[in-house]
Amino acid sequence: MTEKLLSDVRHNFELINENIAKAAERSGRKREDITFLAATKTVDVSVINYAISLGLDHIGENKVQELLSKYDSYDLENCSLQFIGHLQTNKVRQLVGKVDLIQSVDSLKLANEIARQSTARNITTDILVEVNVGNEDAKSGVAPEQVEELLFQLCKIEGISVKGLMSIPPICENTQKICKYFDKMRNLFLDIKSKNIDNISMDILSMGMSSDYQEAILQGATMVRIGSLLFGERIYK
Repeated sequence: MTEKLLSDVRHNFELINENIAKAAERSGRKREDITFLAATKTVDVSVINYAISLGLDHIGENKVQELLSKYDSYDLENCSLQFIGHLQTNKVRQLVGKVDLIQSVDSLKLANEIARQSTARNITTDILVEVNVGNEDAKSGVAPEQVEELLFQLCKIEGISVKGLMSIPPICENTQKICKYFDKMRNLFLDIKSKNIDNISMDILSMGMSSDYQEAILQGATMVRIGSLLFGERIYK
């Protein structure tokens, strides 16, 4: 780690927190109502742990193998480790028991496998249902009109606990368009919450990333996932 990198991460961390606080206030909430999760794909563990030392308390990985390669080096005493990427059923066994939340559950098949691996370990795994809010063919996630049906199936499964929804809206060229997707997610989230489905709690609405996290908060997000704005542009191999 270079001194400049550490300085940049500290500056970015402070600025993001300030912006989250301002957006939370504008949305009628408090800073503590919004969870700042750092997306740590391709980020060295030493840099991640430095951010944790600054007060970062939620991190999320996109790839199972990368998470496993870093797992023993994370400083997780005061930090929640979550999985935020697309998850294949054959990788579930490696993940369950190592993360506090799986944000990307998009099928009954995947949920059943998480539940099976969890009950085998005598634990319950918290999950979010991923919603394909833009109905994009290239993206994973449940279609908005199918979310409620899936939740009524998930509520009967032991070994998992649904804590809310997650979404990655389509890339939009202007704020007005992205806000329409965020608003659609908020309305879906609130509608499901009002129905009080047994064993389903709508505590988390995870949406918004580096380019649009403030807009997401204004539209009701309770968790934002920020990577490049904190750690700098990614270098993909």
